[in-house]
Amino acid sequence: MKTLTRFAGTAVLSMGIAVTASAQQVKFVKSKTDKKIDVLIGNQLFTSFLYPDTLEKPVLFPVNTANGTMVTRGFPLIPQPGDPTDHPHHIGLWFNYESVNGLDFWNNSYAIPPARKPKYGWIRTVQEPVTKGSTLSYRSNWTNQENDVLLEEATTLQFSGSDGQRIIDRTTVLTAKTAVVFKDVKDGMLGFRMAHALQIPELKDKEYKDEHGVVTVVKGAVDSIANGNYLTSEGKKGNDAWGSRAGWCTLFGKMDNDSVSVTIFDHPKNVNYPTWWHARGYGLFAANPLGEAVFTNGKSSTNLTLKAGDRITFRYRVLITNGSSTPGTEELNRQAAAFGK
Repeated sequence: MKTLTRFAGTAVLSMGIAVTASAQQVKFVKSKTDKKIDVLIGNQLFTSFLYPDTLEKPVLFPVNTANGTMVTRGFPLIPQPGDPTDHPHHIGLWFNYESVNGLDFWNNSYAIPPARKPKYGWIRTVQEPVTKGSTLSYRSNWTNQENDVLLEEATTLQFSGSDGQRIIDRTTVLTAKTAVVFKDVKDGMLGFRMAHALQIPELKDKEYKDEHGVVTVVKGAVDSIANGNYLTSEGKKGNDAWGSRAGWCTLFGKMDNDSVSVTIFDHPKNVNYPTWWHARGYGLFAANPLGEAVFTNGKSSTNLTLKAGDRITFRYRVLITNGSSTPGTEELNRQAAAFGK
């Protein structure tokens, strides 16, 4: 078992975004009534930063392609027809972890009974987020239910876009306010819950009822909506992407008549690069650098330890495309190289 310790003074890397000739303007619109900031690119809604205390963490939701197609699952905030209703804590695009000093930040949601809430952590945004140019910056505290602070979070989200392309570059710095242990567990850290169409199709029994109420079960009926597939930089495909390590992982499929892809890039400076992919066929798409024990079937493990005052930086790029085709391996490797600089 490895125990990783991070020390104070970890540098924060400034990351450039690939800019094309058709780069579109980024604009932020803050709600006057809700804790919400809309992110518009080319005058179209790309995503919204939601940070009310009624949510157990800040999230980006919904997330759209350049032509307005929503690539996130709508449930539970704006349910769409056919949306799966599992895992109510999977909302949009988020960053948290399952075990921080024994508190579960990942699985917390409105569905947790009050009697069990003390076992769950909360990420509360403090102060008002700051927008400048194409960036949105915010600060949050990772707390227990009594509001004792374990970690201070400083995150910068840099947005860009062009025809058929949207990019989010995320830099998150966590500073320990007390001794903190991230236990090696499955659920973490950058999570994305995808729309039904981008799930991997699975064979399921399907029931049909005729006009007389007679039920017929068809074995192995295919989900007619789901048509997604994973591919990693190491060549792992479909469900084989889960538990594998790679510098990037892409999820692609058809949404209506459009070819859509969502790619997450790990950064070479991140802990345990290349990350393990917690990429599930049912629509959870996550990068977890600290889930080694689960992903290696117990052959090795990592427990990340921070002393009070220590800090650690996590960097990720999310690329969303739509059009007549999706980016190939060569293009994604080019994006990865640019992001790595």
